[in-house]
Amino acid sequence: QVQLVESGGGLVQAGGSLRLSCSASGRTFSRYAMAWFRQAAGVERDFVAAITWDGGRTIYADSVKGRFLISRDNAQNMVYLQMNNLKRGDTAVYYCAADRGGGGTTLSKFYQMWGLWGQGTQVTVSS
Repeated sequence: QVQLVESGGGLVQAGGSLRLSCSASGRTFSRYAMAWFRQAAGVERDFVAAITWDGGRTIYADSVKGRFLISRDNAQNMVYLQMNNLKRGDTAVYYCAADRGGGGTTLSKFYQMWGLWGQGTQVTVSS
């Protein structure tokens, strides 16, 4: 089973950039689709981006399209979220998620469909 650890969060000014990383343990990482979700205080966990096992397909939330980029490196067991032009509304705890549904090809915007989660990393965007 894959275990996930996020890093790279922090405090950044609006308009700035951050790159989040998700390190996955386990030899079966490449069989998993991966995703990023975020959760602001007092609200439900929201979808951000997802990528298939081979990186061949990605999907994004409308709110981050054109600003965020999800990528993965199966040789290094890593998933990344490059976040550019950050806004105050991007402030949240960001979670990495993994699932083997559809052999790593199923991408869902619903957090209930993802079986494995990291502990999260805080991103705070100041004005």
